[in-house]
This record gives sequence, structure tokens and C-alpha cells, in this order.
Amino acid sequence: MKLAVLFCLFCPNLFAQRIQPDSLEQNINSEFNYKKLIIPTALISYGFIGLESDGIKRFNLQMRSEMDALRDRSTYIDDYSQYVPMVSVYALNAIGVKGKHNFKDRTIALGTAYVIMGATVQGLKRLTAIQRPDGTAYNAFPSGHTATAFMAAEFLNQEFGEVSVWYGISGYLVAACTGFLRMYNNRHWFTDVVTGAGIGILSTKLAYQIAPFVKKIVFGDNDFFKGIKIDFHAGEMFGVALSASF
Repeated sequence: MKLAVLFCLFCPNLFAQRIQPDSLEQNINSEFNYKKLIIPTALISYGFIGLESDGIKRFNLQMRSEMDALRDRSTYIDDYSQYVPMVSVYALNAIGVKGKHNFKDRTIALGTAYVIMGATVQGLKRLTAIQRPDGTAYNAFPSGHTATAFMAAEFLNQEFGEVSVWYGISGYLVAACTGFLRMYNNRHWFTDVVTGAGIGILSTKLAYQIAPFVKKIVFGDNDFFKGIKIDFHAGEMFGVALSASF
């Protein structure tokens, strides 16, 4: 039941309809809806409050006790499930399901999200130095696995949410299960997971606003590899032509 409640908190906007743009550049011209940041910001805020709140710390201990009671043995599924939503984006495209953006644009957005998420998570781990529930290290806050999973889930939702709402739901469900397994494996506190989820979602949402500028800076006005052509001719006897586009 708690996992279901968390899932509803993490993905309330999956059923909202959006206008589908054709390229990253159109994100610049569209007005950004700051209401989309409320949920991830609230999740992150909860985690930071939990660093000092005795009540939230007690809830963390309660959640760990419940996980201890459930645990039969540890699993490594969460090491792989965190990547499932982002891999699904490229897999769906490979089998012919068309998403919102082309390969280059969505990869730029994903790379931007990964940089934002990774820098934030690693910075906070070093800054806060919270001990893990299993006592193995002082880098619990926030959960990197969960942040990656929710970053990927929002990436899947951004690219295929308009094709079918179930793509977004499935991505967030996998992400929620990843967060649950981080607690089940006694690797993270509840606040670590909640904050990681917020950071992951927020990173992707911000990335889709920043990515058009990244694309312009990195690739300029020309499409990468577009129009490359190599011709070899030997009279009328032989000719070879190679063209490529990205």
C-alpha cells in the first residue's frame, strides 16, 4: 500500500495531455509550466527536512524495521532496473514506435539530464555524509539508483507519454520498484529514496528546457554528420558514393 501511495505521488502528471513539439528547439519558444516542478521540489524538500526532523527520522527507522521483516535475501535487480526506462525509449524506437524527438535530440536531452542528476547526487552525498542503514558507508543521501530510475522514467514519459499514457506509467512503476528495492536491500533510508526520486524527475524536466541550448552550443546550426558525402570515380568504369546523416 505504501508503495502504491508513493507511486501516485511520484507521477501525478502522467494523465495530463501535452502539446507535442517536433523538435527540442520548440521547447525554447513554449512557455514553461512551473507547476510541473511542484511535485519533484516537494519530494526533495521532504528529504532535506528529514535530515533534521526527529519525526521523519523515526519514520525512517520504522520503514527499515518493516523492510527487515520482509527481507528474505538481498537482490541485485535494482542495479539493472534503474536503466530499464531509458533503454526502453531506444528499444521502442528500434521496433518502429515513434517518440516525440529524433535520436539526436532525445540523446542530448538524456545526456543533459544525466549530468544534472549525477552532479547533484554526488555533490549531496559528499556534502551530507549520511550513513547507510547497513552501516557500510557514509554516502546514503540521496539514492543514486533511485535518482537514475526516476530520471529515466520521466525521460520515457517525455518521449512516449503522448503515444500512450501506459508507457509513462510503466516507467514510473519500474522506478518506484527500484526505490523500494533500495530500502529492501537495506542500502537506503526512506528519505534517501524520496529525495532521489525528486532529483531524477526534476533533472529530466530541466534538461528538456536546457537541451536546446546545449544542442546549439555543441552542434551549432548544422545537423551532426548531415550531408557527409564521399565520391570516388575512375572514369565510367567505377564509382563509389557514401553519404551519412545523424
